[in-house]
Amino acid sequence: MLLLFMLSDDPPGVMVRPMVQTDRAIIAGLIVSVENFNQAERDCALELVDIYLHDQNQSDYSVVVAVDAASSVQGYACWGPVPLTRGTYDLYWIATHPASRGLGFGRALLEYVEAAARTHHGRILAIETSSKDSYGNTVDFYRRLGYEETARISDFYDVGDDKLIFVKRLT
Repeated sequence: MLLLFMLSDDPPGVMVRPMVQTDRAIIAGLIVSVENFNQAERDCALELVDIYLHDQNQSDYSVVVAVDAASSVQGYACWGPVPLTRGTYDLYWIATHPASRGLGFGRALLEYVEAAARTHHGRILAIETSSKDSYGNTVDFYRRLGYEETARISDFYDVGDDKLIFVKRLT
């Protein structure tokens, strides 16, 4: 089990650990609090959390949480290997509590996912997101952490809402 302690100048100290069943209600509340997620996205995100928690034999999804110095969950990430590829991983979901944004929790989660993928011979981490204005901070976050926009599919989610694909080479 990979545990990554993030030591940074950003208060509070952040620890990333695997999600456990007792985190579910907190993560469900966090997912609902993300203002740019629509109901279908919330349902999908929670479905993957439940698959992770209830099917010990599945290997499609991993879920971790970021906790503060008081062990309070402030964010989560869900990722997994892309089927039919060698060394390519998808970041399916990443979110932090609105009041905790900008404090290093998202960065710690993404760095953890990158490190975990590398330990499994991951070469590429891919992220898909929306071009809607409400996702502007998300897009900026990925760019700041070294992700490159490698594709854009116009009108993918809806008219005027493009699908953006960001990639980071891990090796």
